[in-house]
Amino acid sequence: MATPSIAANAYASLAKLTDPSALTKGAGAGEVSGGPSFGALVKDALSSLSKTTHASDIQTQAAANGKANMVDVVTAVAESEVAIETLVSVRDKVISAYEEIMKMPI
Repeated sequence: MATPSIAANAYASLAKLTDPSALTKGAGAGEVSGGPSFGALVKDALSSLSKTTHASDIQTQAAANGKANMVDVVTAVAESEVAIETLVSVRDKVISAYEEIMKMPI
């Protein structure tokens, strides 16, 4: 079940990603900032998606056995659906950006 602390952590992580000053903080010309790499962000997102879908599976199995509250099951499935939609959206944006880069003249 989603808790306020999980939601707060997700919003804090999103705020760090969207803050342009955090990306360049401490980095001079040509230097890379000390923030996480894109690969690390994708890896974290995939592990988070895996945890979310696993929790959804557990809730669904418990509901099939008659041991779970339906509100918790619906919430877990909805969280899983949102996580998958977000990941697919990011994937589509990355592919679109790659295609735009490939169209650029050399």
